[in-house]
Formats: sequence, C-alpha cells, structure tokens
Amino acid sequence: MADDPLFGIHGTALTLRSQRMAMLASNIANAATPNYKARDFDFTKALASASAQAAGGSADDRSATAGAAAEGAMGYRVPLQSSLDGNTVELSTEQTLFAENAVQYKTTLSFLQGRIATVMSALKGE
Repeated sequence: MADDPLFGIHGTALTLRSQRMAMLASNIANAATPNYKARDFDFTKALASASAQAAGGSADDRSATAGAAAEGAMGYRVPLQSSLDGNTVELSTEQTLFAENAVQYKTTLSFLQGRIATVMSALKGE
C-alpha cells in the first residue's frame, strides 16, 4: 500500500508508524536489559525522505523506501536520567511515545479507510 498513488503519502506514513510502533515496543520490552540502548527515529524526517525517494523512483524502488527512510532517520535516545546498568530506556517516556504513535497510527488508518470507502462508493455508483 505504501507505493500506491491512490493513498498518496498516507500509505507510506502508515508503514512508518507501524515500524516506529515496533521499535518503541522493543524499547519497552527491553527496559530491564542491561546496556540496552533505546532507539527511535524522527518520523517527520523519515516521511520526508521516503516521499522524496518515492517521487524519483520506480514502483520497485518505492517498495523499500519506507524501511530505508526509517533507517536513515534512526538514532539512540539520550536519557534524562542515566541508569547504573547502562540501559537508556525510560519506561514512562517510551510508554508516552508509544501511546502517542498509536493514536497517530489510528488517525492515519481512519483516513485511509475513508479513502477506500469513497472509492468503493464511486465504484458502486452511489
């Protein structure tokens, strides 16, 4: 769906939101792992990068743009308070970011569902 022109940028946004949700969930799951470094990526930067790559490439190139864009915008989170075991996961921060990303994911999904409903209505002749 990320490379379908019918959905525009929203297909790519949904893919990136999903990847970010998995990354944040991984951070939460490793909150007690010694020396684990929390990772995240700048969604705005990744979306801009994926859009730029998709605009200039073929359909085959666009299929990998979201993953490459996420990798390019990836970084390690700097903790507000350091941990003795070297773990940089701050559970409250990760949970907040996860919930925020989940709401944004649902919003993007709702937009896409509306777009699909409009197309289906047009196909039915309503």
